[in-house]
Amino acid sequence: MKHPATALAPARPEALGEGARLTVDLTAVAHNVRLLRRRTEAGLMAVVKADGFGHGAVDVARTATAAGAGWLGVTSVHEAVALRDAGLRVPVLSWLNPVDADFDTAVRRSVDLAVPSRDHLDAITRADGLARVHLHLDTGMARDGTEPGAWVDLCRQAYAAERDGRIRVVGVMGHLACAEMPGHPANAAGRRLFEWGVATARGAGLRPAVRHLAASAATLTEPRSHFDLVRVGAALVGIDPTGTTALRTALRLAAPIVAVRRVPAGTPVGYGHAWRAASASTLGLVPIGYGDGLPRNAWDRAEVQVRGRRRRLAGRISMDQFVVDLGDDPVRPGETVTVFGPGDAGEPTLSDWAGWADTIAHELVTGLGPRLRREVLAVAKGSLT
Repeated sequence: MKHPATALAPARPEALGEGARLTVDLTAVAHNVRLLRRRTEAGLMAVVKADGFGHGAVDVARTATAAGAGWLGVTSVHEAVALRDAGLRVPVLSWLNPVDADFDTAVRRSVDLAVPSRDHLDAITRADGLARVHLHLDTGMARDGTEPGAWVDLCRQAYAAERDGRIRVVGVMGHLACAEMPGHPANAAGRRLFEWGVATARGAGLRPAVRHLAASAATLTEPRSHFDLVRVGAALVGIDPTGTTALRTALRLAAPIVAVRRVPAGTPVGYGHAWRAASASTLGLVPIGYGDGLPRNAWDRAEVQVRGRRRRLAGRISMDQFVVDLGDDPVRPGETVTVFGPGDAGEPTLSDWAGWADTIAHELVTGLGPRLRREVLAVAKGSLT
């Protein structure tokens, strides 16, 4: 005999706290920086673009520089200025700007600028003051950076501008397309092209002191690409694109169950009734969804952890909520659901969620929404040495 679904009263607000909580563990960032420094003889640039890969740009930057990173990297001038406003004084490079960006402010605030084209060079030389620049060569991605056919001219024009006292060329930079696949022939080809680019710049009379090609993946697996400086972003926060290195994940996402109901077999859940209970079960409602950054297309594979056990989702992820199938566990409203974390206690990881959503962890961490209450775990004093 079937019985109608029975809903239990939701927990009192005081029992639920403040809803979903995103915990940022800066001790993990410090650990990862120390590990990466041991992997290379080059200097380390901590890339904190996209709000520090969703972890908080200023917090990650301060932690990384305290742990030994000598440079900071961002995309826009706006991101760079925010770091300066926070009191960070190490060299900062901004490498993705339109030609009408505020280069005057960049020069005034001692922000290094990438030069990916002749138009950018011309615009930067018009800035008020002496600009520090890094000539950017496209080494095989056909996106940002000067195409090789225009590189000789760019180097010659940069030398002329340097000789006139308008810029100082401090670096040459590139980026590898397939560094997450160690041994891929595109990596060696990109490195050879980069070496040609550096030699060409020197042949034009330039003396760049900082050569940088490697990002996180190449830092971990392509030592011949390290040169003078490596640019590390994802690996700072525990994301290893190569799957070769045990980094520490810096994020944990948890939320309370706000309502529980017991349902009979066959009960449909969510939009489109895409899921039905195979047997009588307990369902828990969790107040986060794709509006907070959970990938909607992962619903039929995704798991969360409740009471130390992994549980599957029941039905599609909605904008503000999802339902979890709790089986016969006597879970009550107010209990915690761990969506992802480091995995130390068996909870799902960002890598798990990326696999379920057929994406990369980078996309997940940079898409986490502002409604999530953030809690930052600082690094204890004296633990960075």
